[in-house]
Amino acid sequence: MNIREMRTELGDTQSEFAERYHIPFRTIQNWEAGVRKPPEYIMYFLELQVKKDLINRRTFVLPEYDPRKIDLPKREKYIGSVSWLKAIRDSIDEDFVFALDQALMCQGRFGGRNNEYIVWVYGDESLERFNGVAVLGRKVSPHCVLEKNGLKFTDLNRTISDALANESILDMQGITEALSRYYYSNGESFAGLYVSPEYQQSFERLAQEAKDYYNNQVEP
Repeated sequence: MNIREMRTELGDTQSEFAERYHIPFRTIQNWEAGVRKPPEYIMYFLELQVKKDLINRRTFVLPEYDPRKIDLPKREKYIGSVSWLKAIRDSIDEDFVFALDQALMCQGRFGGRNNEYIVWVYGDESLERFNGVAVLGRKVSPHCVLEKNGLKFTDLNRTISDALANESILDMQGITEALSRYYYSNGESFAGLYVSPEYQQSFERLAQEAKDYYNNQVEP
């Protein structure tokens, strides 16, 4: 892959790609325009990292309210999370996949919050014309996507990986509750769940937090 192909696969703008990999913005511009050629060793390591990030999507900046963007339906106006997500789907009216907390809502593993604002998705970067939408990436493997109630969403394993990849900016309450429910419904076991090796230690810590959450819920 060349620089432009790497960037578009991630769904990043030039400035986002530069920030993601700590490369000067002007350098990215020059590489893509052919003004300068990146050293081969940089291309080698950059492509390795991009391929890794295509599996474990990372974002760095949470969207802030912008009056120039389109407002989506507010969570507090809907009784259930699924009805709210359907309203989001109808408002956006193009193909996308719910991720992270919204995927957990689709799975029935997390009820969400009344003041929910961030909507995590996989889809075209044009979706960021809506307030609150955070695009994890343009593509996600169809093997990781489920569909229910007319909503497309990532499965639990993919959702866990995305949560661990973005843990530094994500409220982990949703994934903790989801893992707790999985543990309870799966005979007090996390069998069937897996993450990439780089997140194994983080997952073990999160799994312990989920067990503690479960135990606190069942104690008299």
